[in-house]
Amino acid sequence: MRKNETRKNEARTTEGRTKEARKDLPENFNELKKSVNRTSSWRDRLDAIEELGRFKSKETINLLNQRLENDPVYKIQEAAYRRLHAWGEQVIMPERKNRELIKDTNKVLVRIKKSLPEDHSYEDFKEKVKKTRMDLYDTYEGEKGPDFDKWLEEQWSAIPAR
Repeated sequence: MRKNETRKNEARTTEGRTKEARKDLPENFNELKKSVNRTSSWRDRLDAIEELGRFKSKETINLLNQRLENDPVYKIQEAAYRRLHAWGEQVIMPERKNRELIKDTNKVLVRIKKSLPEDHSYEDFKEKVKKTRMDLYDTYEGEKGPDFDKWLEEQWSAIPAR
């Protein structure tokens, strides 16, 4: 009977380990490190946080802390916070910021609108923002979610014509 008890205990221990974070680094750690810092895609950052969140190590804790403290997209901060908190790290969830996420956003949008022909459409403006300032476009898209188009169109409408 002792063998059966030992096997059951081993099975429970193995089961428990799969639910906990692994202590090693993922094979694609360097790619994930690049993705978690990629300013042109909040989705890539979120995916990288989710994958890194399965590997508790000094390196992953540092990367998640950086995103928690410095990411302009609140969803990313929130994901980093949840993982770090689940690992027992002493972290504080930052408050959602009600300011410009990227410095001089308004000036950039004015410049983009003025660079377009006078009779351009909102879609022309949106496309130019996406092509010329993907970081800005992506950050606000991630932060605003389904309200992004409404927000960008309001910004476009508020900028006076030449």
